[in-house]
Amino acid sequence: MRRRRRKGAREGVGGREEAHPVDGRVSWELKRQPAYAPRSHRMQLKTILNRLEKHKSFVYDSMTLDESGEEPRLLIRIKPRRGSRPVCSGCGKRGPGNGHGEEREFEYLPLWGLGVFFVYWMRRVNCRRCGVRVEQVPWGVGKHRQTRKYQWYLAKWAQRLSWQVVADVFGTSWQSVSAAVRMAVEWGLNHREMTGITAIGIDEIAWRKGHRYVTLVYQINEECKRLLYVGENRSEESLRGFFRGLSEEVKGGIRFVCSDMWQPYLKVIGEQIGQAVHVLDRFHIMTHFSKAVDEVRASESRDLKRSGTAPVLKHTRWCLLKRPENLTESQSVRLRELVQLNLRTVRAYLLKEDFQWFWEYRSPTVAMRFLDEWCGKVMRSRLEPMKRVARMLRHHQPLIRNWFVARGTISGGVVEGFNNKAKLTTKKAYGFRELKTLEIALYHQLGNLPEPEFTHRFR
Repeated sequence: MRRRRRKGAREGVGGREEAHPVDGRVSWELKRQPAYAPRSHRMQLKTILNRLEKHKSFVYDSMTLDESGEEPRLLIRIKPRRGSRPVCSGCGKRGPGNGHGEEREFEYLPLWGLGVFFVYWMRRVNCRRCGVRVEQVPWGVGKHRQTRKYQWYLAKWAQRLSWQVVADVFGTSWQSVSAAVRMAVEWGLNHREMTGITAIGIDEIAWRKGHRYVTLVYQINEECKRLLYVGENRSEESLRGFFRGLSEEVKGGIRFVCSDMWQPYLKVIGEQIGQAVHVLDRFHIMTHFSKAVDEVRASESRDLKRSGTAPVLKHTRWCLLKRPENLTESQSVRLRELVQLNLRTVRAYLLKEDFQWFWEYRSPTVAMRFLDEWCGKVMRSRLEPMKRVARMLRHHQPLIRNWFVARGTISGGVVEGFNNKAKLTTKKAYGFRELKTLEIALYHQLGNLPEPEFTHRFR
């Protein structure tokens, strides 16, 4: 008797019936799925590109693998949609076509380890406003031979690696990576918001030998910290360039300013934003103390060496400059031995540590009284580096008093942290030859600039 097959159990379609070796029951054994996928799950490369990079008035034509060069390339040819009119690259308006120009290749995101290029015959536009111009294409910028997507891709990687490393990894040139970063920075600067700035920090860093400086202005609000401005030199004019770019409303909203005691900065801040509380931060002030103590130590160490006395100050620099709670065990032992000696360096160190009580006061009036007593004590110490610090503090008493007014609101430590990142940016590139390149790199790393929305994120 012929056994009936189950419905859909035809050989070669999806499975077959087989008798159980023990009790003879019929079981169903699934075969391997066919080599092809169902039509609903198939997706051509053109479809993928249309989902990631679809442009109105243009269609993807043919795709070929070019193996004529040293490395194979994937060439994707694009043609204009039938009946579409080209866009003028000058004014951005559509106009009648005026023939074809040259064939251009635009580098796109690499795929499967292959270089991908868009190939397109550029059309000419007979524009009524601009005359005969080459058309503007949505995937490119100007005469750059890279697509917008690829430029943003390179720019994102350039935030993590040096520009030369990015160029080597992706098989392009340093100039191409630089152009991509420049494009990203220009777009971000044109689209960034300059509202809500209530606290700023101003400082300078050296970027080349020969005392070549740049002025940096940061936004140091609690909710937003970023680089706002890069100016050449550290003069009054360089800082005025920042305030010229701000509206009166934005300048009126700045409540706190943190800076060091560089006189050109103090003058411009008083002129431009006199309503803001100008704070000389604790970090900047204590930096002068450390320099004074180290100057006394170096001078006394040379005197002891000339007189033939035992080198008791040798290897004591960091014992005297570090805070007591940050000393290692061996440094703490060395410091206890050192303070028992009657040395000018020890007196300078004790004066520096005595001033730390100034930052513990809550009342500005009591703190200023302590400052007067401390300065009087230093002026009688016959330690010239420490006396210079005391004169400086007396000269800037009103600004030092503002530290208590803005206590807990702003901190110069944020500014110093940004400065360290700025120096790291220059070192990562082994120095920049042009100021404009340095400016672009600093905005790219520290500016927290906005980016356009893409259909996918670059990882």
